[in-house]
Amino acid sequence: MNKKLQWHEVLKNKNELPDNRVMTVTAGHIGICLTNFEGKFTALDNKCPHQGGPLGEGSIENGLLRCPWHGWDFNPQTGLPPGGFDDGIKKYDLKIEGDTIYVGIEDETQHQKTISDIMVETMINWGVNRVFGMVGHSNLGFADALRRQDEKGNLKFIGIRHEGAGAFAASAYGKLTGKPAACFAIAGPGSTNMFTGLWDAKVDRSPILALTGQVATQVVGTGNFQEVDLVRAFSTVAEFNHRVEHKSKHSELMSLAIKHAIIKRDVSHLTFPDEVQEIPVDKNEQAQSPEGRITQMTIAPPVELFDKALKMLNLAKRPAIIIGHGARFHMKEIIELANNLKCPVMTTFKGKGQISDYHPLGCGVLGRSGTPIASWFMNEADLLLVIGASFSNHTGVTPKKPTIQIDFDPLALSKFHKIDAAVWGEISVTVKMLNEQLTNFDNKIDHTNEIKERWDIWKKEKQKRLQEERGKGISSIAVFDALNELAPENAVMCVDVGNNAYSFGRYFESKNQTFLMSGYLGSIGFAYPAALGAWAAVGNDRPIIAVAGDGGFCQYLAEVTTAVKYNMPIKAIILNNNELGKISKEQRAGEFEVWATDLNNPDFAEYARGCGAFGIKVTEKSQLLKAMKELIDHNGPALLEVITDVNLI
Repeated sequence: MNKKLQWHEVLKNKNELPDNRVMTVTAGHIGICLTNFEGKFTALDNKCPHQGGPLGEGSIENGLLRCPWHGWDFNPQTGLPPGGFDDGIKKYDLKIEGDTIYVGIEDETQHQKTISDIMVETMINWGVNRVFGMVGHSNLGFADALRRQDEKGNLKFIGIRHEGAGAFAASAYGKLTGKPAACFAIAGPGSTNMFTGLWDAKVDRSPILALTGQVATQVVGTGNFQEVDLVRAFSTVAEFNHRVEHKSKHSELMSLAIKHAIIKRDVSHLTFPDEVQEIPVDKNEQAQSPEGRITQMTIAPPVELFDKALKMLNLAKRPAIIIGHGARFHMKEIIELANNLKCPVMTTFKGKGQISDYHPLGCGVLGRSGTPIASWFMNEADLLLVIGASFSNHTGVTPKKPTIQIDFDPLALSKFHKIDAAVWGEISVTVKMLNEQLTNFDNKIDHTNEIKERWDIWKKEKQKRLQEERGKGISSIAVFDALNELAPENAVMCVDVGNNAYSFGRYFESKNQTFLMSGYLGSIGFAYPAALGAWAAVGNDRPIIAVAGDGGFCQYLAEVTTAVKYNMPIKAIILNNNELGKISKEQRAGEFEVWATDLNNPDFAEYARGCGAFGIKVTEKSQLLKAMKELIDHNGPALLEVITDVNLI
């Protein structure tokens, strides 16, 4: 039976391949080792049967084609090995027309669904359609399944420059949306690079799916190149953590991974041995969906503790509400309750912006990154209602006041000390019940005027600090004063770690912006990768601003090229003081010598321009407003470098 061949041009000019040389070419999707030996051109399979070495990168030695990896030899015209061995390589039809070489490939058969295909389809059905990762030799089969769905428009794959940035981006996506994204890496170092971002997601309760390639099963345990026991390695960070096998229930495994991530608000990890990724699935195996597989989480609180909380709120004259990041999707009900009580509302740093600083009851951030307004009203309150917050040391919620705590997670209730009324329930349901059942409002003090007075005092103080100058750079207060004026009201603001973050929490006055940060982990370098994740969530519908210090930005500055590649209109503001300023401050406070905190930085604006982004730099306060407006108005990725004074924070 005659073969039906598709002829593919593989080399325009045969003279590009001299005699006794080889090269790699591609015919369709097939890698070809093209040889020229004794004036005759031959097309051979590019994969050595030993370990898949690329024969087109080898050489002709003593009349034989030699594999560049392990020295296997083949006849360069027939593909047969010397010595009568049976591990030869396939030879393809070849023709030359003029100087152009063509290789004939049989019509490619229709793609048969693989294990990877069925698992990627299941991911998409569950709503996991954003993947941040790097493609490499041990995840190629799964990557090809991602490619097919990306080309159909069913998911968006964002190729990042460092797997740690991919994990941070996916963590930020989960914080912003409450839904998991995936991060994707090769075996060994690619997978271990994701750990910091995965821990950030875990401790901040952000759902995330980690997908890793793995070396082939046949070499596991032999100390193979890039072999790491990934199930064991991920056991500390992943709530759901499994290796995908040939006979696994593949769609069920992916469904359970995503279900755990969503319900537990935690890390799920699946690792895929190299050979498993391309195994065809049984024709009866279908991708799963969440239909009938996941329940609503609208759980009402236990009656006894709810009634106790209700009684405490009815009796209180000066209640105050403290909201954390866990309350971010329930603010409508919380603000309604605050309006009914006419009480002050303050946030943790992670909860910044969940109520506007321009709301009559908004008091800004409480704690080390906070305002004296929030501190004042916590101390003046006769009852604290803490919702979706973790009582971290950074926030400093006092244990000396009568307290009601509401949280979806029973383990978060009374975690650090006894709470008077620890109420377990879905936050929206519980707060709505309080709104409906509260009866005593006559005894409540209307805090509206007092809150305004406290804001006026704080704004006057900020104006005084704004005038401070030492001739050693711009104060961070001035940076955030300009940002107050120019930041779009609906922006997603990504915050890094360090003095820049403390100043951000203290001096930036939120409107309707959303804030993302590395909360409990407090990982430097978070801001710019988080901006990638934010863009994956909101696209161009909302502006995205990343604020970082020079130390944090340098951790993942290569991701500017990612923003340029995908034309992400991310605006980065880099406070450059050539120092790890927060660490210097801690060294002084601990009565240590200031040591190893000075930094040698590039010109960040010039670096941005070198990556293809817009870059601008300011050294004087008088330049700040104009430059920041240029940054925000620019249509595309942009960076503003501000030379700042390390001591004016």
